[in-house]
Amino acid sequence: MPLTSHEVARYARHLTLSEVGVAGQERLRNASALCVGAGGLGSPALLYLAAAGVGRIGIVDGDVVSLSNLQRQVLYATGEVGTAKTDAAQSRLSALNPDIILETYPEPLTSANALDLFQRYDLVLDGSDNFPTRYLVSDASVLTGVPVVHGAVNRFEGQLTVFDTKRGGPCYRCLFPVPPAPGEVPNCAEAGVLGAVVGVIGTLMATESLKHLLGVGEPFTGKLLTFDALSLSSRSWKIRRSRACVACGDTPTLTELIDYEQFCGATCDTAPGERTNDMREITPVELKAKMDAGEKFLLVDVREPYEYEIAKIPGSVLIPLGEIDRRAEELPDDTEIILQCRSGARSAQALGILQAKGFTNLANLKGGVLGWSDTVDPSVPKY
Repeated sequence: MPLTSHEVARYARHLTLSEVGVAGQERLRNASALCVGAGGLGSPALLYLAAAGVGRIGIVDGDVVSLSNLQRQVLYATGEVGTAKTDAAQSRLSALNPDIILETYPEPLTSANALDLFQRYDLVLDGSDNFPTRYLVSDASVLTGVPVVHGAVNRFEGQLTVFDTKRGGPCYRCLFPVPPAPGEVPNCAEAGVLGAVVGVIGTLMATESLKHLLGVGEPFTGKLLTFDALSLSSRSWKIRRSRACVACGDTPTLTELIDYEQFCGATCDTAPGERTNDMREITPVELKAKMDAGEKFLLVDVREPYEYEIAKIPGSVLIPLGEIDRRAEELPDDTEIILQCRSGARSAQALGILQAKGFTNLANLKGGVLGWSDTVDPSVPKY
């Protein structure tokens, strides 16, 4: 079906590009893309795909809009806090371009739904923010042959690549055969991120997706772009398919999707800082009761100093996780030590480190300072 006069007017700046033209715009109208994650990376990517007229767009995200999202997730408005991201995204994108089809999946991507979802689309954008999902996306891409435009950000830096094993390119496992130990790489909430950096990488993801769907330009398969906002510089690296890769190598052994939560926790089975089976936990309400009763204990906050300045639990002592090993001698061995962080993950690592040094009277604060704010003192800021 030829472009309507309305479409000609809407996409006029595309039509004047010789690389796009009428045929290219019709190709975009007939194309489909699935965005995994409608957060910082997904927001600009989805906006530009919808504006460009990609005919069918899928959105996978099981989260709701939170206030802390708005610093970088430009798809949402303040009044949508608490709304499912898929609903808010559908509303905004429909208002931007009512001519496209939007398909929403208000659920996380899992081993149970990934293959089915991938097979419905021409291309997948990976805007996820955790390692289990990144490995899942990559493996599903290898098994279905659907290419993936991958982006990631951390603080002032970002990276971009395209995984297309059907065309002989590498997969995520070729870059990272084994996931980092839990807690080794801080997430966005722990490390922070400059919102505009997410916009840069998300927009590049949209650009690369449109190039692929149009069949123009040089594919970014087999390359990795790294971007540093502080120096406003970028570098491009060649990456190659690993012949030994378990997913896309010469003799692949991964023939079906696996339990990725378990896989991404399997590399630290014996590492210091592992969440041990005998780890004792205490809730924020129980901690407050101990405070009120005047019980003797030491509350150790293992976050970074800048986090401690943002929000803290009264009476806590700051010893960052990276210093807990060498500063363990500062801690009493005759007093209960309660460890806390932002949400409970890093403090569980710290507990494991202290256990390995012989400390026994230890407890981890479940939910960390976020849990304290939720259940004890809402005046403590959440970040």
